[in-house]
Amino acid sequence: MQLKKGAYVISEANEKIDGLLLASGSEVSLASASQKGLEREGTFVSVISMPNWDRYEKQPHSYREIVIPKHVKVRLGIEMGVSFGWVRYVGDNGFVLAIDHFGASAPGEKLIEEYGFTVENVIARFKNYFNVHIFNEMKRGRENEKNCSFNW
Repeated sequence: MQLKKGAYVISEANEKIDGLLLASGSEVSLASASQKGLEREGTFVSVISMPNWDRYEKQPHSYREIVIPKHVKVRLGIEMGVSFGWVRYVGDNGFVLAIDHFGASAPGEKLIEEYGFTVENVIARFKNYFNVHIFNEMKRGRENEKNCSFNW
């Protein structure tokens, strides 16, 4: 039933939600395996499958908010193609692991590894992005404190 809605939660974060891994097609299995690896390291993400953006966009806002909650800012899209269109779902501060250039020839498994579509790389990229996001939020919070007329 959820497949007809264009996007759905494959696997929710087991504890607090630190971010989202968004994917479609064969990339969903990579996102799921990466979720397990991140969880072992204490980072909790939900995996979202997005097989049909058009159908997803036609869903009520309430459903879209369940699938991709606005309060979850750390989002990594996984696309074994071009990143075009993913910014709509990962957000302006999101990141997309994609192939935005042309020209490689090798066996499929070699290309997948060469372009970074491995569990280890997804985990490393997400954790790096997550840490930068946390740092920026902390920095922003300190700047806001300086502008307050009172101390906490």
